[in-house]
Amino acid sequence: MSYQIELTTRDGEAFGFACEPGQDVLSAAAAADITLPSQCRRGSCGACHAIVTEGAYTLGDHSAHALSPDEPRAVLLCRTLPAADLRIAAPYDRTKVLLQPVAVRTARIAALETIADDTRRLELLLDADEASGSAAEFEAGQFAELELPEAGVKRPFSLSNTSNWEGRLEFLIRLRPHGEFSAYLRERAQPGDVLTVHGPQGGFGLIADSLRPRWFVAGGTGLAPVLSMLRRMAEYGETNEARLFFGVNRETELFLLDELNALRAALPQLHVELCVRDASDDWQGSHGTPVDALAGALAAGGAVPDLYVCGPPAMVSAAQAVAARSGVPSAQFISERFTV
Repeated sequence: MSYQIELTTRDGEAFGFACEPGQDVLSAAAAADITLPSQCRRGSCGACHAIVTEGAYTLGDHSAHALSPDEPRAVLLCRTLPAADLRIAAPYDRTKVLLQPVAVRTARIAALETIADDTRRLELLLDADEASGSAAEFEAGQFAELELPEAGVKRPFSLSNTSNWEGRLEFLIRLRPHGEFSAYLRERAQPGDVLTVHGPQGGFGLIADSLRPRWFVAGGTGLAPVLSMLRRMAEYGETNEARLFFGVNRETELFLLDELNALRAALPQLHVELCVRDASDDWQGSHGTPVDALAGALAAGGAVPDLYVCGPPAMVSAAQAVAARSGVPSAQFISERFTV
C-alpha cells in the first residue's frame, strides 16, 4: 500500500503524489514527474530540507550540519521514508518546483578568468534549443550542475547573474586542490569548450513579496547566489533595506569589489560590509567572520530582517545559531550550504 504525500510550498501551492514503502519522498516526487529542489541527494547539503507537519516517518543517516536542531520535525526529503500519509511544508515558493525532469542543455565557455586566489569566474553561453531558444531562464539564487561530457564529472555551482535572452550563465568557482572539475578549469579549459548544463535547480532565493529588510551573509564563493539576488533587486527597482556581510579568510581572496560598488550605486539602500578573518594590520574593513558582523548588527536592534546565508556548512550553522538567539523566526532564515 502506498502512502499519500501532500507538499505545500511557502506561497500556498499544494502538490500531491504517492510514495511506495521503502521509497524516499524526493524519489517519489520525481517518479510523479515533480522535481523538488535538491542537490547532493545523499543527506549532506540540506538543499531538500522541509518540515513534516503531520504523519509518521523514518529519517535516514545525514550530515549533522544539514538540519537545524531547533526544528524537531525538520527532515531531508532524500532521507525521509514515510510510515504513514504525510503533510509537508516546503521552505520555497511554487516557482522552484518543476513539473518535469531537470532541463539538460549544452553550453560553450565564453570566458574564464582568475578573480582572486584560487577563484575563477566562468561564463557560459547556452546553445539554442527548440524549447527555450537561446534564453537562460532561472530564479535568482538557483544553481546548475555542470558536467564535463568526456569525463562524466558533474558538479553543482550557483549562478551569479540573472535571467537573460542571450543565454549567458555566470559562475564563481573556488578551485579545490584535488577536485576533478577544478583540475579541468585550472589546466585544460579553453573558450569554446562544450559543457553540459543540468538546471536550473534549487530552492534558495528571495521570499516573494516580503517588505522586510533583506540581509545577506556570504562566505567566499557563497557570494554567487547573493549577487544574483542583489542584481535581481536592482533590475526590478526593489527598495527593501539591504545589507551584505561578505567574508573571506585573507584579503587576497576578496573578489568582484567593483561589481559590489556598482550594485551600491544601483541600490542606494544597500550597505556592504567586507569581513576578513585573518586580516593584516592595514585592513580597513571588519576583522573577523561575516557571522561576527551579523551578530553585531542584529544586537543593534531594529526591524527583524529576512536572512539569506550561503557558504560552508559550519558558517551557515553558526549564522543560524546567531539568528535564533537574536529572535529571527526560522521562516525568515533562508540558507544554502556548500556540498561536502
